[in-house]
Amino acid sequence: MNSNHKMWVTKVMAGSLIVIMAGLSSVSLALADDREKFVGIWKLISIVGEFQDTGEKSYDWGKNPTGYQIFTAEGRQMFIIESEGRKPPKTEADRETLFRTMFAWTGIYRVEGDKIITKVDVSWNPFFNGAEQARIFKFENDRLVISTAWTPSTRFPGRVSRGVFTWERVK
Repeated sequence: MNSNHKMWVTKVMAGSLIVIMAGLSSVSLALADDREKFVGIWKLISIVGEFQDTGEKSYDWGKNPTGYQIFTAEGRQMFIIESEGRKPPKTEADRETLFRTMFAWTGIYRVEGDKIITKVDVSWNPFFNGAEQARIFKFENDRLVISTAWTPSTRFPGRVSRGVFTWERVK
């Protein structure tokens, strides 16, 4: 191989390396941009259950559930959600109802494509502690729509459903 050919190969390899590094850098920036879009405080607007077979909608949490979630720049997510119409407990049965009509957790989140994944470290239900919770997301102006995956319904055997949570950025 002559010196001109070696120089050409070196330039091609260097150019290829620059292109690869630029591509990796832009992917990294895009991921950072997606994560940056989450940072802030979000107010819950609605929770809608959807059935895959019919598109039918359900409002198990009421038409006006309440809740907030916070995403920090350091990568922590925290949220609490309550169903509509909760009241202070008077009986043990009331306390059980309160447990079933709210949920909350906190953990470290990451963004992968159209998924936000939270590694839960503290939860209202210890079942979730240590687990990763993946959700599909999309932004619609100042709204964030987060959906669970389609899964067999625990309340309606034989049906497949998902939950769709709509949040609005607090200004």
